[in-house]
Amino acid sequence: MDAASIQAMIETGLPGAKASVQGDDGVHFEAEVVAEQFKGKLPLARHRLVYATLGDLMGGAIHALALKTLTPDEAAARG
Repeated sequence: MDAASIQAMIETGLPGAKASVQGDDGVHFEAEVVAEQFKGKLPLARHRLVYATLGDLMGGAIHALALKTLTPDEAAARG
């Protein structure tokens, strides 16, 4: 598994989302995802939306995924 594939899966699964994924060992990754779909949702619900885009890869090909999830407004506010 590679970061570019994970990024593509997240962005396909959450239309309009922008994802930045990093990870060099092929099993541990970090991602920042900015999506309008996160508006009004608590962090756990946001993470579940992202995990749903990756399906069975979570816990399998992707051993760990550290997430930072933001709405577009939250991303703009942090500068």
